[in-house]
Amino acid sequence: MDGMSSGIIFGIFPIVLFIVYGVVALMGIYCLFLLIKLLIRAIKALDIHLDEKGRRL
Repeated sequence: MDGMSSGIIFGIFPIVLFIVYGVVALMGIYCLFLLIKLLIRAIKALDIHLDEKGRRL
């Protein structure tokens, strides 16, 4: 490798890492959003279950 090609690789590498980190961060935020939605549904389901169980007694 001559100096020019290695300079291009080291110039592009941080940009690629920045894009990868951005994608990983967005996926993390999306997973957090989905987890919150799932927890809200679980709380509603538990509330319905407890209401039905309380009516039987």
